[in-house]
Amino acid sequence: MSLVKKFAGVGSATMASRLLGFVREALIAATLGAGPVTDAFYAAFRFPNLFRRLFAEGAFNTAFIPLFAKELEGGGMEAARKFGEDVLSVLIATLLVLSAGAIIAMPFLVSTIIAPGFSDTPDKFDLTVLMTRIMFPYLFCMSMVAMLSGVLNSMRRYFLAAFVPVLLNIVLILVLMAALRGGVDDRLTGLWLAWGVFLSGVLQLVFLVWGVWREGFSMRLRLPRLTPDVKRLLILMGPALLTGGVVQINLLVGQIIASAQDNAISLLNFADRINQLPLGVIGVAVGVVLLPELSRALRSGDHADAEHLQNRSLEFALGLTLPAAIGLIAMPGPIVAMLYERGEFTAEATVLTAQALAAFAAGLPAYVLIKVFSPAFFAREDMKTPMWFSIVAVAVNIVASLALFPIYGHVAIALATTVSAWLNLLLLAGTLWARNDFRPSAVTARRVVLIATASFAMGALIWVLQMLLAPMMENPSGLVRLAAVLAIIAAAAITYFAIVIGTGAVDRQQLVGVVRRRRGRPIEAGTAASDPE
Repeated sequence: MSLVKKFAGVGSATMASRLLGFVREALIAATLGAGPVTDAFYAAFRFPNLFRRLFAEGAFNTAFIPLFAKELEGGGMEAARKFGEDVLSVLIATLLVLSAGAIIAMPFLVSTIIAPGFSDTPDKFDLTVLMTRIMFPYLFCMSMVAMLSGVLNSMRRYFLAAFVPVLLNIVLILVLMAALRGGVDDRLTGLWLAWGVFLSGVLQLVFLVWGVWREGFSMRLRLPRLTPDVKRLLILMGPALLTGGVVQINLLVGQIIASAQDNAISLLNFADRINQLPLGVIGVAVGVVLLPELSRALRSGDHADAEHLQNRSLEFALGLTLPAAIGLIAMPGPIVAMLYERGEFTAEATVLTAQALAAFAAGLPAYVLIKVFSPAFFAREDMKTPMWFSIVAVAVNIVASLALFPIYGHVAIALATTVSAWLNLLLLAGTLWARNDFRPSAVTARRVVLIATASFAMGALIWVLQMLLAPMMENPSGLVRLAAVLAIIAAAAITYFAIVIGTGAVDRQQLVGVVRRRRGRPIEAGTAASDPE
């Protein structure tokens, strides 16, 4: 299976989750608006979600996948099973202690870390504490899901692990629809959402247990033991905690600072949800597939394949991310209005959310390219170098947030996150270049220039079309405004892809091969030729 096809499989599953996420966010916006219950829910959900992305999907998988793949390649299924059982026992014991301690200490955590600005509003503070306690066991379930996902990914089974997050959005959408039909008040709706998050974690775990069992891989519970392999995992996880979760740490820092402004957390979350569509679909696809593939290539000494993987990943990521970023920067207001402006979500909220969205989008290419360059360190079991870069990025984010917040309010949080992401990317790329671990090929460098040219041309077209269609975009009819926005997006997409295909920014022969395979037609000799590298 080709690298692009693997990206497409994971990306399609993630796209389904992100699209349902928009439905979920639109329902939350229409039901609760940008109000105190929404602030409480997002603040409460951010905390277990932060631990999930830092500990489970971030540090744990970053360290676990190369080691598990090593056992699988070197010792076969039984060696991998023993390693998995040792890790599972320690993971469960750690999570039980962490969850119990966090639930007991939740009032302190909310007042100091999660949302210190809520302390002046007792009702919001108490609701946040209650919601976080309900949702924190979600971390336990998702950590188990992360480990099982790592097992499947190491076996080159990517789709199911990428698909199960859809269950979170399905459950929360059903909860919101029930709340709307039942006329439930805002506070109770928020509590229903919290219980829905917990339930979704259980469902995701059940699906992954079934998926691993279907592959013929089962693990027994053992007494926790710090074996040499488990110690190695823990040593690698330490630096990866910062490296893998720098974006989430930055968002938590932003939430702490933003809690001083009314509704700022909700506004940032609505903006970040839009930003997460390309970031999640492209970044997750690259991150999930590239690390195990690169680990296998380096483990077998196939450095040419490793170079090929990184070049193709760079082209794929930038080819989809850069135009998305420019599109969001050029037209944030109409996009936010199209997705959210209804019910309790006002025109003023649209303007404020659009400002944050444009600031987030400026960092979108950096966020995704970090996913391209970081695996080059992780696959070599070098966790410390990216860790130090992440520390620098977090420090810059904190300083920039504190400096800009009095001037720009909630937009400062998004700007600071963007600045820190670009700094992190430059440090990663510069180090790989200096070590000669990765330097883009001449073909890739040429394609990057063409992708950038096409993206900026597309951005200019969006500006022109917004001026030409201004009467439609200001029309009182929502359908007319929607038609105008969709027309601009369609014209921009057609223009961009016409330019990149026409100039050779994408491999036309490979593209023809993919299309013919989709249609079930035979591929002529030479049609799917590999890149000339």
